[in-house]
Amino acid sequence: MSALIEALAKAVGQLADRAVLRVLAKTLVLTLLAFVALAVGLYHAIGWLMGGWDVPGSGLAEAAAAAILAALAAWFLFRVVALAVLQFFADEVVAAVEARHFPDMAAHARPLPLRRDLANSLRGAGRAIGANLLALPVALVLLVTGIGPALVFLGVNAWLLGRELTDMAWLRHCDGEMGTDMRANPVGRGTRLALGAVIAALLAVPVVNLLAPVIGAAAGTHLAIGAMARKGGDARG
Repeated sequence: MSALIEALAKAVGQLADRAVLRVLAKTLVLTLLAFVALAVGLYHAIGWLMGGWDVPGSGLAEAAAAAILAALAAWFLFRVVALAVLQFFADEVVAAVEARHFPDMAAHARPLPLRRDLANSLRGAGRAIGANLLALPVALVLLVTGIGPALVFLGVNAWLLGRELTDMAWLRHCDGEMGTDMRANPVGRGTRLALGAVIAALLAVPVVNLLAPVIGAAAGTHLAIGAMARKGGDARG
């Protein structure tokens, strides 16, 4: 647990680095643009569906409905979209952390090709959507408890985030398709789960959730590279 606290503290301390700020800006802009595009698409879709209705003020109603649906989508899908976008710039966060804290390990890192970056991003988004859909029936059953659904989704997203955020760094140091083997990740399962839980909780806090993906990527880098460094730089763990 002390390693996680130290990793999070260092991640927050590095938010002022130019390289990290650039990634934060790009991630936020593209994530917000994705939801703006969704709102526009919803507006046109609702307008098409209501095209045959001659109702005064229908344009305003369509815009309001699109805005509400987009806001709900942003609330539930912000983590999935932000992390999918972050995957494209993860190398920059990881490289910044490595350069500052692990210069010896940085010399052996290999930036992922765009094709593999895209594949990892799509796989991560698919896992996130699939796992949350599988958890939905359980959450609905526990709806009567009040807090049950929140705990279910926190647990699911903690597991997902723990993997995604440590893979971002680890995959730069492993060979071939080894990254598809969860057991090869050098960070312990308990630590991954704790990291994921912290970042999942931060993603639920307005304003802070804008910083959470980058904080998570930097902290995951500290944990992954630190674990590999303690094992002599062996990515296979």
